[in-house]
Amino acid sequence: MKRALIFGISGQDGAYLAQLLLDKGYHVVGTSRDAELSSFGNLTRLGIREQVTCLSAAINDFRSTLSAITQAEPDEIYNLAGQSSVGLSFQQPAETHESINVGTLNLLEVLRFIGGKPRFYNASSSECFGDTGDHPANENTPFRPRSPYAVAKASAFWQVANYREAYHLFVCSGILFNHESPLRPPRFVTRKIISTAVRIAAGSGETLQIGNIDIVRDWGWAPEYVDAMWRMLQQEYAEDYVIATGRSSSLREFIASVFAQLGCDWERHTQVDPTLFRPTDIRVSRANPTKAYQRLHWCAEKDLNAITRAMIEAEAR
Repeated sequence: MKRALIFGISGQDGAYLAQLLLDKGYHVVGTSRDAELSSFGNLTRLGIREQVTCLSAAINDFRSTLSAITQAEPDEIYNLAGQSSVGLSFQQPAETHESINVGTLNLLEVLRFIGGKPRFYNASSSECFGDTGDHPANENTPFRPRSPYAVAKASAFWQVANYREAYHLFVCSGILFNHESPLRPPRFVTRKIISTAVRIAAGSGETLQIGNIDIVRDWGWAPEYVDAMWRMLQQEYAEDYVIATGRSSSLREFIASVFAQLGCDWERHTQVDPTLFRPTDIRVSRANPTKAYQRLHWCAEKDLNAITRAMIEAEAR
């Protein structure tokens, strides 16, 4: 039985990854800053809480990180921990840097210290690319980060690449574009849109207050993306991959899709609020996931309408 250790198991990706690995017969260990107090609500929601061993660990603390890895004795480590909100990173840049950049460095140092046996996956982000315009980003596209979150993710990406080359460790990064699900926290814009629209359709009479609706993103389905993470660690050689659908849509189109499926006119119930705009934002984000298709035999299946439909159904339950 393979053993996997997931740092950040309580988040969206961590919960879906745990479910995937359990289905594959893994023994799954997951971490939270305080495992005794954490509710692990997403694991409970997926019905797998009792199948997962949970440990307390903070990846910005080297000793805590070392302790978790030595206790778990994993074959595979997935780093999904750290501050995950782009918007919040403008308010908490130091915490964002520490939890993502310093945390990743601690994990890599532990791997080097113990001899590098576990294979290691690092969650990178399409935010590192910045504005791609009409040129879909691939693994060779330069980074131009435009937020504290993106700067931290870009730095962590290059740390992983450096440790792979310098110490011959099996470590890699998945550069994931936007991926959504019902497990998204309410502060994320997609979940905010879904939950507000469902209430409006039920007659709440409220208005959806939203920021820049002209931004363009590649929207994917989170349960599909964790499969790509797992596939990366099954390869003969460690490499980095762009994970995306290859199809981009505006936030305006996302909102329209949600309201249309609820039988409502989105323009009547939506108001753009300039105070919700970020100090800097990515106008267009496009992806070229060809390498993942060719090497991992992975491709995204759900399109935008299927994603919004699944999220609406979950919200309405």
